[in-house]
Amino acid sequence: MGRFPNIAAAKAKSGAARGKLYGMYAKEIYQTAKTGGVTPEGNPSLKRLIEKAKKEQVPADIIKRAIDKVSSGVGEDYETLTYEIFGPAGSTLMVECLTDNVNRSVSDLRAVINKCHVKMGAMGSVAYMYDNLCVVGFKGLTEEQVLEALIMEEVDYVDMEVQDDTVIIYGNPQDLFKIKTAITNALPNVEFTIDEISLLPKERITLEGESLEEFKRLLTLLDEVDDVQNVYHNVEL
Repeated sequence: MGRFPNIAAAKAKSGAARGKLYGMYAKEIYQTAKTGGVTPEGNPSLKRLIEKAKKEQVPADIIKRAIDKVSSGVGEDYETLTYEIFGPAGSTLMVECLTDNVNRSVSDLRAVINKCHVKMGAMGSVAYMYDNLCVVGFKGLTEEQVLEALIMEEVDYVDMEVQDDTVIIYGNPQDLFKIKTAITNALPNVEFTIDEISLLPKERITLEGESLEEFKRLLTLLDEVDDVQNVYHNVEL
């Protein structure tokens, strides 16, 4: 496939502002703890999210405050919404928002869309061009050893590739923890350099000149929308 590294780079750019990054994790950790429980050992999704936050150097007190808000009964409700956008020159974007005010999110996104002269699509108009997959990357095993580990644990996967000694496994989102467990059993000290559930484009396009500049401006403006959590797109950058 070779699809994930570019998405990772795009997400890193869209989360470049540290203040926004901290806020994104605080909301997501709060919502995940509220939904599945405040104990990482009993809430695998929360455990994974905390590990990711630490890798992103999110301060421990921000993580703790987000969980403590749930324990103290503070009432906040966040909703995950996905918007589908047709960008310049055949580009497409899937924009995920985590928000406590849907009207604000829609208003802020429409302001960006109007500035960039792009179009918001109807539900499903862009989504069918993306696959919803988990992606796990690590070093320390050969492709054959990984296959053996997955077969031994009877874990399904969608695809696999090797890039610069990093094995990347693509699977269905519900199989993320099974895949990680199988690899950990085969390599106890494994460090997962990629641990994501992502929307990956089935095909990519290349933009040049004015179209590329317009697309980069769109990404920048989306980054400035507080409720935007993730941006996935089909452009090679």
